[in-house]
Amino acid sequence: MPKFVTIGYGDRAGYDRTPQDVRDAAHAQDAKLVLEGALVGIAGAPVHVRNPDASGVKTQDGRFMSSDLPIAGFAVIGAASLEEAIDKVSQVPCAVAHGVVEVWPLK
Repeated sequence: MPKFVTIGYGDRAGYDRTPQDVRDAAHAQDAKLVLEGALVGIAGAPVHVRNPDASGVKTQDGRFMSSDLPIAGFAVIGAASLEEAIDKVSQVPCAVAHGVVEVWPLK
C-alpha cells in the first residue's frame, strides 16, 4: 500500500476554540489511524543537521521550515491513493482545529 507523510500545523488557540465534540472526534480519527498501522507523533524541538561536502556535521537548534502556525505533529499513513490519504487526515485534530495538514506521497 502506498505511504504518505503528513505534517500537521496548528496552535493551542485554534485547538481551544474548536468545540470539544469536534476535538474528541478528531482524536478518535488519530486513534483509528494508529490502529490501521500509522506512525503518529507529536512534534518535539527540531534540530538542523548539515554536512556540506561531508566536511563535518554542523547542527543548529530550531526549525528550518517556516509557517504561520507551528508544526504540531507528523504521521506516516498508508492509503490506496492521494485522495484516500486526504480523506483520512481531513478529520484529524490539526485539520479541524483551525490548522492545516500537508500530505506528501512517499515514492
